[in-house]
Amino acid sequence: MKTKTIVLIHGLFVNNTSWATWKSYFEAKGYTVHTPANPGHDGDPAQLRANIHPELTKTGFKDVVMNIVKLIDTLPEKPIVIGHSLAGLVVQKLVEMDKAVAGVSLDGAPPKNVFAPFDTIKVVLPVVNFFKGNSPFLGSKNWYHHAFFNNYTKAESDKLFSSVAVPESRKVARDTLLTSFANVDFKKPHQPLLFIAGEKDNIFSAQFTQKIASRYQDKNSVTDYKAFAGRSHFLCGEDGWEEIAGYILGWLEKQG
Repeated sequence: MKTKTIVLIHGLFVNNTSWATWKSYFEAKGYTVHTPANPGHDGDPAQLRANIHPELTKTGFKDVVMNIVKLIDTLPEKPIVIGHSLAGLVVQKLVEMDKAVAGVSLDGAPPKNVFAPFDTIKVVLPVVNFFKGNSPFLGSKNWYHHAFFNNYTKAESDKLFSSVAVPESRKVARDTLLTSFANVDFKKPHQPLLFIAGEKDNIFSAQFTQKIASRYQDKNSVTDYKAFAGRSHFLCGEDGWEEIAGYILGWLEKQG
């Protein structure tokens, strides 16, 4: 692929600091890499937990997408977009909007028009809880251990919480369930898309990720799927992430 620009997009419950190793990896391969923070997520995770960003609870799903569009519109070329979790859905929207030459969704969230299984609903229910209004959500250490860090001991998980966990906007999560902007047009021709799943993902199962990928209908558009054995929802940060980054690199090179 001729484009040498990558935008790495973080999902919910973490911020752009989670991409540091990936940024270095792709830069070493000759890419220019951007790692924007979603609105209300700029800064050190510990400081964000101590002082809620004033823009955080006002942020919705469309705000997250358009924040990336604003960046892309300043770039000299259309980028490759790579997103994790909620940002997997952001990637789908950016590709649908013709803002990227290729997209990679890692353990991506579903669009509004793909119904989530009960296991997913159970994990995200505390986030979308309508009785909490627009208060910020911060998962407990136990929540993170189940949802993100289930490949680690509880002690290791608690350390990871301290380094990466951030407060989140409930509005973003709710918008993916309620707003038409969170739908995806699966009939529309699109640039190449790769969906990657972790076998041990406790939020979005590998089977569910495959279901999302299988909804695309245009036979002349590339839609690929790859599951990695033994990987959790934290597959971008846990041991062995280089294998996944390398697979993505190889896939991109095959796209021409």
